[in-house]
Amino acid sequence: MTDPGPARITRIVIVGGGTAGWMTAAAMARLVESGVAVTLVESEEIGTVGVGEATIPSLLDYNRMLGIDEDDFVRATGATFKLGIEFRDWGRLGDAYFHPFGTHGRDVEGVAFHQLWLRQARLGRADMPGPIGDYCLSAVAARNGRFTRPSANPQSVLSTLSYAFHFDAALYARYLRDRAEAAGVVRIEGRVAAVDRHAGTGFIEAVRLADGRAINGDLFVDCSGFRSLLLGDAMDVGFTSWQHWLPCDRAWAVPSAPRDAPAPHTRATAEAAGWRWRIPLQHRVGNGHVYASDHVDDETALRVLLDGLDGPPLADPRQLRFVAGRRDRLWDRNCVAIGLAGGFLEPLESTSIHLIQSGIARLMSLFPDTGFSAVEIAEYNRQMLREYDQVRDFIILHYHATTRTDSAFWRHCQSMTLPPSLQAKLDLWAGRARIFREQGELFTPDSWIAVLLGQGIWPASVDPLTAGLPVAESAMFLDHVREMVAKTAEAMPRHADFIARHCAAPLRTAA
Repeated sequence: MTDPGPARITRIVIVGGGTAGWMTAAAMARLVESGVAVTLVESEEIGTVGVGEATIPSLLDYNRMLGIDEDDFVRATGATFKLGIEFRDWGRLGDAYFHPFGTHGRDVEGVAFHQLWLRQARLGRADMPGPIGDYCLSAVAARNGRFTRPSANPQSVLSTLSYAFHFDAALYARYLRDRAEAAGVVRIEGRVAAVDRHAGTGFIEAVRLADGRAINGDLFVDCSGFRSLLLGDAMDVGFTSWQHWLPCDRAWAVPSAPRDAPAPHTRATAEAAGWRWRIPLQHRVGNGHVYASDHVDDETALRVLLDGLDGPPLADPRQLRFVAGRRDRLWDRNCVAIGLAGGFLEPLESTSIHLIQSGIARLMSLFPDTGFSAVEIAEYNRQMLREYDQVRDFIILHYHATTRTDSAFWRHCQSMTLPPSLQAKLDLWAGRARIFREQGELFTPDSWIAVLLGQGIWPASVDPLTAGLPVAESAMFLDHVREMVAKTAEAMPRHADFIARHCAAPLRTAA
């Protein structure tokens, strides 16, 4: 008789709600029809971080996978659209630049657009091109407060537009919870007090609640946030700190009343020992101050945040404490950590929700049976750890690529020894502005170029292939691209008008 092999997974237990838990539950709800019991355990006693209000374009893929109607989602979460991030005072005090979603210009005869732009800029001619952001539709539209959805026609300039969202994270979790429960996911209210593990294998057999109930499962997903109740506490998987590269370890967060129509972009303003975020939703503005406690005290950090608000606060400020870093493995035996339970990177580039989504997608693509293949677990960890490292490098870039010396914090960031992977990228850029996207890397060359040039990191030279492109023709080409981008942006509706027409939220979403 043929050995049937390991049995299929029939019981999934998700520990923790919030954005990570309900994103996981909503994605796994499709398994319920095939006989898999999906249970989510969360406690109303335990709050969620709830500051993940800004996203990147990959969230569109997750929402589409679930069949979510975008206008309905925007209304339900009080969302606005996001075309990128404006950075102020990062390279030097008084400077500003924009990291847009989407692309800059288009390549010419195999020469990357940024190389052509750099060649023209280095000539120092009267027809020197404007800022590289002038050649990106997302950047120009954001500057003008415009938004519409991209065109499906690849020949249209409008097809180069890329966007994400700002939304209320608590409302998004509620939205996904409603969908997940309607599809058969079972929510259990309770606080996890203990974890039962098999004496021989170390696999988790059940989580035990404070009232004595035991929730048994085959696969356990840890969405318990910074506490990391399963992977960290029960499985004792180690944590690697990146605080020597990312010294910010605290944040104050507070919502405020809007003063103007919501801008279609996030703002990140560098301060003496960290930075402030500004995230405009339909009926409120999310604000925060991420800072290094070794360089500024809590009271001063809070004052910096409150002094920078555009409108009156709508609630009492909340403080968060964290350490940047990740677990040494994100999947151990029959336990997978998603979200903060597996690692934390400050929200500078709005990657927290993406890393949740990425963890879910990879788990579904390597979904196990009860044999829990060591090869597949190792592959999951390899891919996820690499992604965390790549995102880490991009965030470190913002701190290191500065000329600021006005505080001990910035002097430390400017002089610190970098991860070898980041140093290699910077070395390649320093010569001839080479930027390559490694396998699976989240941030595109356009993202790296926007930050490097925006913070004043110019290469010594450019691609030799630019010499084959006539200077006068290149100048005409750049003028044409910039003109087409500007005209397309000007024809787009205003961001607030687009929302009012298609997806305005009721006032109740301001909570």
